[in-house]
Amino acid sequence: MAPTALIAGFGPGISTAVAERFGKAGFQLALVARNAERLSAGAKALEAKGFKAKAFSADLSDPARVRAVVDQVHRELGKISVLHWNAYGSGANDLLTADAAELRAAMDIGTTSLLMAVQEALVDLKDTKGSVLVTNGGLGLFDSKLDAMAVQFGSMGLAMVNSAKHKLVGLLAKRLEKDAIYVGEVMVLGVVKGTAFDRGQGGLDPVKIAEKFWELHANRAAVYAQVG
Repeated sequence: MAPTALIAGFGPGISTAVAERFGKAGFQLALVARNAERLSAGAKALEAKGFKAKAFSADLSDPARVRAVVDQVHRELGKISVLHWNAYGSGANDLLTADAAELRAAMDIGTTSLLMAVQEALVDLKDTKGSVLVTNGGLGLFDSKLDAMAVQFGSMGLAMVNSAKHKLVGLLAKRLEKDAIYVGEVMVLGVVKGTAFDRGQGGLDPVKIAEKFWELHANRAAVYAQVG
């Protein structure tokens, strides 16, 4: 059976390019996101290009549902060799007015649900000596100019979660290296063409970002990479 790549937070842009890159390498593709209609269209588009893809609808802000969908992918497609976490929470834009539920939802989709997905796929990842690949954004870096930008554009929650996600990647990389599981992150420093953030000014090519993810997976050396 072909190896399985689970792509969580599937949509236009980075995740579609990652799906095609891993599909070209012989992976079957499990596409996970909340929007069932978009998922179905994405799976059909990938199949039209000759890839094996299947849609799995799930709310990735719900850690319990994340565990359930990872188990479903395992049962229907076999062992998971690659877990790509492309999901992000965009709530809590102003940390001084966000309520506790909004803060928890943002943190859950960026970190807690990612960790639950890793836990649920852990046996598969150990058996296949697999990879956990994480998309992150530059607002998570510790930089006063980026902090000012996050405040100006109402992206404080996203910046906070990205920072926590960045630390989580490093912790997982150290924790899982003894099991020969690779963990890596691509930090995207700019607007990606074709994504929800693109208002016509997107300058980063998602295909190049997908290739960077493939390099991390194939070389299994550096934990962090940046594009942009």
